Amino acid sequence: MPRFLRALVLILSCVWLTPITEQYTSSQTQVLQQLRKQLEFPKQLAPWNNTENICYLPSTPVLTVICEGNSVTELKIVGDKLVKPDTFNGYSIWGKTLSPAFSSDSFFTTLSRLPSLKVVILVSLGIWGPLPDKIHRLSQLEVLDLSSNFFYGTIPPKISSMTMLQTLTLDGNFFNETVPDWFDLLSNLTNLSLQHNRLKGPLPLSIGRVHSLIEISLSYNSISGELPNLSGLVSLEVLDIGDNELDSELPHMPKRLVTMLLGKNKLSGEIPGQFGELSQLQHLDLSYNLLQGTPPTSVFALPNISYVNLASNKLAGSLPVSLTCSSQLGFVDISANMLVGRLPSCLSSNSNNKVVKLDGNCLTVDSLHQHEASYCQTHSKKKFSKLKSLVLLVVVIGGVTVIALLLLFFLRYCRRKQEGTVSEQGLLPKPALDNSASGLSSELLTNARFVSQAMKLGAQVLPTYRAFSLEDLKEATKNFESSSYIGEGTAGKLYKGRLENGTFVAIRCLVLSRKHSIRNLKLRLDLLSKLRHPHLVCLLGHCIDGGADDCSVDRVFLVYEYVQNGNFRSHLSRSMEKVLKWQERLGVLIGIAKAVHFLHTGVIPGFYNNQLKSHNILLDEYLVAKVSDYGLSIITEEIHKNEARADGQRAIQSMSKASEGLCLEDDVYSFGLILLEALIGLRRSEKGGAFLPYEMAMQFSSQEEQKRIIDPIVIGTSSQESLSNVVSLTSKCLSLESSLRPSIEDVLWNLQYAAQVQATADRDQRSDVGSQT
Repeated sequence: MPRFLRALVLILSCVWLTPITEQYTSSQTQVLQQLRKQLEFPKQLAPWNNTENICYLPSTPVLTVICEGNSVTELKIVGDKLVKPDTFNGYSIWGKTLSPAFSSDSFFTTLSRLPSLKVVILVSLGIWGPLPDKIHRLSQLEVLDLSSNFFYGTIPPKISSMTMLQTLTLDGNFFNETVPDWFDLLSNLTNLSLQHNRLKGPLPLSIGRVHSLIEISLSYNSISGELPNLSGLVSLEVLDIGDNELDSELPHMPKRLVTMLLGKNKLSGEIPGQFGELSQLQHLDLSYNLLQGTPPTSVFALPNISYVNLASNKLAGSLPVSLTCSSQLGFVDISANMLVGRLPSCLSSNSNNKVVKLDGNCLTVDSLHQHEASYCQTHSKKKFSKLKSLVLLVVVIGGVTVIALLLLFFLRYCRRKQEGTVSEQGLLPKPALDNSASGLSSELLTNARFVSQAMKLGAQVLPTYRAFSLEDLKEATKNFESSSYIGEGTAGKLYKGRLENGTFVAIRCLVLSRKHSIRNLKLRLDLLSKLRHPHLVCLLGHCIDGGADDCSVDRVFLVYEYVQNGNFRSHLSRSMEKVLKWQERLGVLIGIAKAVHFLHTGVIPGFYNNQLKSHNILLDEYLVAKVSDYGLSIITEEIHKNEARADGQRAIQSMSKASEGLCLEDDVYSFGLILLEALIGLRRSEKGGAFLPYEMAMQFSSQEEQKRIIDPIVIGTSSQESLSNVVSLTSKCLSLESSLRPSIEDVLWNLQYAAQVQATADRDQRSDVGSQT
């Protein structure tokens, strides 16, 4: 071969063979850099600066790029636009959405240029907009996690073609359509998590046919209707559909279930005895429903059960004294039901290593918070009487309907026969008049709807949120006369009213500092109305006082449930007939912490700067804490006028701006002030009567100082370990350096620990007294 031919072959080999992988790798790097630009250069992607091959970078908790054969197969980016507080550093970083120039369609078009991706995790990056159908182009995807962003609209149906998908996580977004009816097409799906969205409508029956599922998490949505039969999901271990609006009876459950969370729905009927056969079950929460009957005793004896919460239902009857409890059982809550009789020994307060809550029943135990036996009997009779009346009414209506229909058919039969006779005589029939008793049947139909609706309303734990007219509120408060005036705070005047159905309400009048858009205001009120929690004062509705145009709102009225037992601050005063003891104060503080935790993490964007003050904490008849005046900052703050984008984008950006600049530590510091008041009562610092929180907290350094400063009632009713734990927690919450304050999760955990320690000390003390007598 001539020398020049050999040289030509060598050159072509270098061109054709060597650069192929380099060029391919370079193109993948270019796609990643384009994604970085579209995400507006988040700091988590700073390691991509000045690098030719991103595949070789080391993985970190917030950034992972894994390549196989020079193709990107895994992309994980965890941003700081909205970070859930963790237990390591305990602080939240709040950010807003990406700029209006961002396009989710363009972003996923770029992402689809990485066709070998198997894992995509894009969390808390501020991505907003509808999730495009073209996501299905990533046909090799096995894991898709887009949590804590601002996606809205429908979950794309074309995801159903991604048959390799095993994990689908879309938590903490704004998806607001129905739950898709195509999950059964994903034959490899094991984990489905759509928590903290705005999904509505019923659960599709097809979800019971996804036999590969191990976990279903759909809590904190507005899913209604029937809970479908899931017994065919033989691999299912976690079922979390709490905080929704399901209103059916409980079906049989898969036998491999480990965790079942169905609390805060409208589930009715009895707890199936089959639940006592779920040998793997560890965690059962059916609280805040409408369940009746006596709970199956076998549930308490399941070999692995550790947590049972049946609180706030309509459970009745008595538990057998010989009830057997599992050795693993550590927490039982049967409070706020209608249980009677003696408490089984395995649920008694003397049981070791077990927390049992039973207030609000008619049990024959030595407790200040049990009803008389007649209370449960009366309610049971009333319930039976109402049911009997409804059945009788339905039967009567049904009978009248049948008679009316028979009469209608008879009249038509007679008319047709008469018309036939006239025709035989060669005469034209007379035009028929509409005298078919239509008024009667319409009335019956209306009554039938009314009965059905009345039964639904009677089954609800909380009233439906509604819009009130100004006339409604004037009638409820007798035109806001002085006798209905309760007081005035930073959030406006407060009135007590009585609705036409007899329900007492508290009405907050907010005077807006400038003209606001009704449309924007309604978006904010809609978000506020979604906040339902047992430790929040329930918002029942609103009234917007404005003109006919869209920009003339001067006032907005918020209508809350009326909590009649005063505020936490008043119960710390010695002038009260019954001052709260330490264990009771701990119960109130735990309730407040649960409410704050929900406000921060139970909805996205979270609610911060929640006016936490002891006089804004209300107590019901059972001394259950309810936080009031929460979330008002999104209404009272100045609303930006830029409303040119689509509704979904506008709502999200508005909520983001409402929380911009607010940080989690604000509520933690305010909670520290409440902790301090719980410790010292209504005392003040000795320096000129001023309330100096941090200085006072620092004076708790020794037991002698504690006895001098802390409320004697607290000293006399607390154990040293429980008290010391809360004293230390108070000092941390009131730290002048925000980075040293704990997270709300840490606050809640420490309070629950202090309560458990105190409960153990109280049991030991009672045992000592009993042995001496």
